Amino acid sequence: MSRDRQFSFTACLLAGVAAIALPAAAVHAQAAQTQTAEEASERDDRIVVTGSRIARPEVATSAPLTVIDQQALTDRGFVQAGQALNDATSITPSVPQTEFSGGSSGGGQQYPALFGLGAGRTLTLVNGRRTVATANGIGNPVVDTNSVPTGLLSRVEIVQGGGAAVYGSGAIAGVVNYVLRDDFEGVQIDAQTGISSRDDYPVHSLRLTAGRNFFDGRANLAANFEWSRSEPLLADARPETERARVTVANPADTGPNDGIPSLREIFDARFWSFNANGVLFFPPAPMPTAFITADGTPFPAGGVPLQMGPGGMPIPYNPGQLAGIPFASGGDGLRYNELGALYSGVERRNINVIGHYDFDNGVRLSTELLWSHTQGEDARAGRPSNTILNPAASGSGAIQFNRFNPFLSADAVAALSAAYPAFGFGAPIFISKMWNDLLHDDSAYTTTEVYRALAALDGTVEFGSRDYDWSLSLSHGRTDGNTRSWGVWQSRFNNAINAVLDGSGNIVCAINNDGDPATDDPACAPLNPFGEGNVSQEARDYVNTIFGQTYTNTQTNFLATFGGTAFSLPAGDLAFVAAYEYRHEDADFVPRQANLQGLGRQGVPTAPESGSYNTHEYSLEVLVPLIGGATSMPLVEDLEFSGVYRRVEHSVAGGENIWNAGLRWTVNSDFVLRASRSRNFRAPNLNQLFAPVQTANASVGIDPCDFRYIDSGPNPSVRRANCEAEWAANPGYEPLPSFQNSSTNFQTALVTTAGNPDLRNELSDTTTYGFIFEPSFVPGLTIIADRVEVDLTDGLSVFGPAQFLAVCYDSSTQSQDFCGGFTRDATGQVVAANSSTVNAGRVHFRGEVYNINYDVPLDALFSRDIGELNLNLEATHVSRLETSVTGFDLSRTDGTVAQPDWVARFDARYTRGPVRLSYTLNYLPEVLRQEGSNIENDPNPVVGNNFRHNVSGQFQINERFAIRGGVNNLTDERPSYPTLNHGEIIGRYYFVGIRANL
Repeated sequence: MSRDRQFSFTACLLAGVAAIALPAAAVHAQAAQTQTAEEASERDDRIVVTGSRIARPEVATSAPLTVIDQQALTDRGFVQAGQALNDATSITPSVPQTEFSGGSSGGGQQYPALFGLGAGRTLTLVNGRRTVATANGIGNPVVDTNSVPTGLLSRVEIVQGGGAAVYGSGAIAGVVNYVLRDDFEGVQIDAQTGISSRDDYPVHSLRLTAGRNFFDGRANLAANFEWSRSEPLLADARPETERARVTVANPADTGPNDGIPSLREIFDARFWSFNANGVLFFPPAPMPTAFITADGTPFPAGGVPLQMGPGGMPIPYNPGQLAGIPFASGGDGLRYNELGALYSGVERRNINVIGHYDFDNGVRLSTELLWSHTQGEDARAGRPSNTILNPAASGSGAIQFNRFNPFLSADAVAALSAAYPAFGFGAPIFISKMWNDLLHDDSAYTTTEVYRALAALDGTVEFGSRDYDWSLSLSHGRTDGNTRSWGVWQSRFNNAINAVLDGSGNIVCAINNDGDPATDDPACAPLNPFGEGNVSQEARDYVNTIFGQTYTNTQTNFLATFGGTAFSLPAGDLAFVAAYEYRHEDADFVPRQANLQGLGRQGVPTAPESGSYNTHEYSLEVLVPLIGGATSMPLVEDLEFSGVYRRVEHSVAGGENIWNAGLRWTVNSDFVLRASRSRNFRAPNLNQLFAPVQTANASVGIDPCDFRYIDSGPNPSVRRANCEAEWAANPGYEPLPSFQNSSTNFQTALVTTAGNPDLRNELSDTTTYGFIFEPSFVPGLTIIADRVEVDLTDGLSVFGPAQFLAVCYDSSTQSQDFCGGFTRDATGQVVAANSSTVNAGRVHFRGEVYNINYDVPLDALFSRDIGELNLNLEATHVSRLETSVTGFDLSRTDGTVAQPDWVARFDARYTRGPVRLSYTLNYLPEVLRQEGSNIENDPNPVVGNNFRHNVSGQFQINERFAIRGGVNNLTDERPSYPTLNHGEIIGRYYFVGIRANL
């Protein structure tokens, strides 16, 4: 968004505040949906907790629920809500970090994902209502946590397991509901800064929150302005990535049962076939014997390979200790860790206004406005290459040149002719290089702007002798997103690289010297490929253009609810809420002009596309007291049934019947049992349905026939047999025992992605059961445990290159439907593949969530007031997580780095007067590095446990000022070897902050 447009929108926000004195922002804390227990005591002693729309006097429901309050963000120095969600043990951490497997560090977005089931299966709400999706691509309608206003955040409620019957599509693993304050008074300024112990990754934040009550407390207006920024972090900043570790074939391995890993580690890993200067080869590249050597002696029989030096002369090149294709240890090749940045930088700006007015008749009018701007920077995303690993059709193949290239001096021609005599007679040489100096900027930027406005009415109507609650709300949200990076204009690159001498001895583009005016391009500037740092600014300007995509998501949502008590039963009143919800969503994908015209390296145009859908959804929720009050009996103090039915009519995916049934059994005041069973669903989103066809260089992920993975997977013997059969039928392929697919670790394959308009809803059945134990003989102690079971079918799964490869080679009967999803070249390398979303997935999840909370009675223990101490232990146990993209080959990831079987967090909070001290311990257990890891296929099959200690303190100087400081990861615990993510890679991190109430 332009600066003028930003200021204009801000002005509108503030003008609305002044004009109507009851504006709104990020989201509205509706009385019937977001009151805390304390607030509820002032309004009929009823609250609505996430997972239900029925107001009730108890916080506990039949489904497990956990809560994160705003103080948790302050204690840990978190500047946005996603960091606090990453601390929840049931949520898979989401961080803007690369895995160094050929991908990037991303655009900085963070999306919560419960139980490792994927971000698209966790529904995000704000104050119990949906908000517009911020993501784009063949992905999910998820909401970036960067857009959530922390200044007005009261708490985050997390429903663990289901929720679609109450809230609709997407609530399969559960629901994350951001509850915002609607009663803020005063002016508060909060500032914080932090930096790692390595003096990098600075994070700064500034927040202004202001609110005021009007009309004797009947109205409230609050506004929040906040900004934060973190800087990108490059790979050489941490030892885990600086060591440039990869695994390659182990020549010591003698077979699958010898106790010797088939893989070995190498460090200082480099791509021996290219670097920034340019490595020289003669046909047929890329075999090591194809190196151009200084004296013509073949490599490795004593010849010294050559590269082009920055001065334009061939100089010796050390390929390092070769370890197959494409890696070597040491040498002069491009270092593996230079492929990407470690961490993306993120800058976020949010403006939120929340207001309400209570009329004399009990009706509340609420209105909300939100504007959020987030920009993520991947600092090393765009460097192009022309290497012997890339097929010529990709536009990124090695550059062919001969002795007549005008950038070669006579001395260079003589030296190259001496090394390769055929060159002196006009034979070509190939130069293989990564361009460090070709683009204006190596970074890729992802920007999202979110606008949301909501108006709501809610109140109470009396009918007969009963009061009924009603609410109406209408919201409209819009996300404008774009991705932007510099790239190579391929036709201009071809013009510029083809340089000749004109009649005056000047180096010019050949198209301007061929005698054909029709092909002339006055802007063309010749491009020098020899050595690093020799690209002229004119050539750089000529071949650079901006690539990317803009997209717009819009959502209009109308929600009406009506509920109360229908009639009285012996155990109490039967409560109900009927609801109708209408939602219309549309999305537009508009590639940038360079993408539309196919100016990129592949020359494939990307077409714009758009789509829309709407839903009509009807639901009825009931809460039926079966036993209680005068009907209580031994061991049954209360027994209640809760049920929800929802009918969904989706204009594209069709109709669906969704339901939930739960029981809550209060045995006595100490012990409560609860259970629920639900049918949940997720509808395909607009991106999955209508994403445009795009082709780009990308990594294909794991190739089952790669020697590193051939003995892995669900059916290792079937996988090996299928690979051996294909290799036998194609004798030109590289030898299978040492075959290594370069596109596993490098973006060398042409991957075509597209939407799928024939998708159906995915369905899941969820069961939860557990207990709440609050022993009266230990005051202040609460123990909660719940079992969660999820079985999903017709899963909406991204079926990408890795999935086509896996199904093809892991199936006893191979199908062309899957084996045709990728293409190998004459050497066996995967050079092209497809990617889309299909209804083929299955998921089976089994696990438990635990929470033990103890308010230690210090006053009773010490007979005097020495402060308050709270101890809390939260843990999630995953006993089974089986997923399948294909629907028949299940991959089990519980007990691995991807999904540890146990995740725990212990918190201790002590307060006395103006002092608050906190301690947090994060624990990850010993796990397998990946599914099926053992000593035969992995040099590091087991990853050690990980403990991180975090401390902080806060001091309230007076009523107006408070200071705080802390250290996250106090002992600088590194991620457990050899991973980058079993733990936390930033390391020891210091933060200080100040809060002023004016």
